[in-house]
Amino acid sequence: MRITTWAEYGVICALHLARRSEDGPVTGRDIAARERLPGDYVEQILLRLRRAGIVQSTRGAKGGYALARAAQQITVREIITAAELVTFDLHCETHPLDSERCAQSCDCSIRPVWMMLQRRIDEVLEGVRLSDLLHAEPQVRERVGLPVLQA
Repeated sequence: MRITTWAEYGVICALHLARRSEDGPVTGRDIAARERLPGDYVEQILLRLRRAGIVQSTRGAKGGYALARAAQQITVREIITAAELVTFDLHCETHPLDSERCAQSCDCSIRPVWMMLQRRIDEVLEGVRLSDLLHAEPQVRERVGLPVLQA
């Protein structure tokens, strides 16, 4: 599995908004500049996050984007699904090499493994909240069950 730019930038943008939740609406241009991300990407990602109900937008001179819900109520899975449209691409379903072999009606002993992997990835991402990512790396590692690196 590979984390795409869309997914990574989506999490970065949502986390940026979570960190600045007290500041009011933030423009996409400001997020792009502060996070050193391409402005066009940021605007497209924010549009996807808005359509998914993760962020809300305000028009006008003091307009911009803000989280639509509290950071504790937003999962990393939601963000990645909104930004990327899927969390794990079952390539055999979306880009079948052999339409006969990869058809749902065809018996495939490999597909259940990919489906199990997709389910596990989704479970992990569902268990991490945007609010968990507001902490320093050692605390995030502890919260998600990873060993804390020793310097």
